Amino acid sequence: MEDSLRSIASFVATTEEVAVDAIFVDDGSPDNTSEIINAFITDRDDPALRLLRYPVNQGKGYAVKTGVLAAEGDLILMSDADLSTPLADWSKLKSAIDAGADVACGSRAVRGAHIGKPPPLHRRLLSRLFNLLVRAAGVHGIRDTQCGFKLFRAETAKKVFGQMRTKRFAFDVELIALARDLGYRVAEVPVNWDYCGHSTVRIFSSGGRMLFDVFMLALRRKVFGKHKS
Repeated sequence: MEDSLRSIASFVATTEEVAVDAIFVDDGSPDNTSEIINAFITDRDDPALRLLRYPVNQGKGYAVKTGVLAAEGDLILMSDADLSTPLADWSKLKSAIDAGADVACGSRAVRGAHIGKPPPLHRRLLSRLFNLLVRAAGVHGIRDTQCGFKLFRAETAKKVFGQMRTKRFAFDVELIALARDLGYRVAEVPVNWDYCGHSTVRIFSSGGRMLFDVFMLALRRKVFGKHKS
């Protein structure tokens, strides 16, 4: 945790291309996560770092949505707290945005991606099953929806996350589907990634919920059709 906090603070302080703010969202964690983050921010006394917290766990999708809707600036970067993809790779996503994309999705599954430490076998098997349902939900052409490293034009992010309904781990699938339905351009960009072993995804509870959420998304899109701008 503290290593990640220091890396994020360094990224905020040393990135020269743009001014950077960092929003940490504590999704009602029952441990001392918020106390650690708050103490770090207080010690730094840096207005570019801030913490948002709510008392009841709502899910990763809800947490990311909370952070995105509170963010300011022209670009919004979404990153997992474990920094399994290094923050320096944001420049790869920005190149895609500069080339015309509205959403740049970091990917572990396209040419040029590099995986250092791979995930265990059961997670790879769950990922393959999950991808089958992703295609059933109508999300084609994106090989890795679940990499937690994405860059958005701010206007795009506010519109997409404002309409997003999925609160938990399958939210990435809905946000990509929404972005495309609303006419935004989505690019998949190779990044570096290492399995850190600290994921909150649990193979039975979280994995089952992810599959259910994607099934429900596929059903909604089948019954009610695509979202419109």
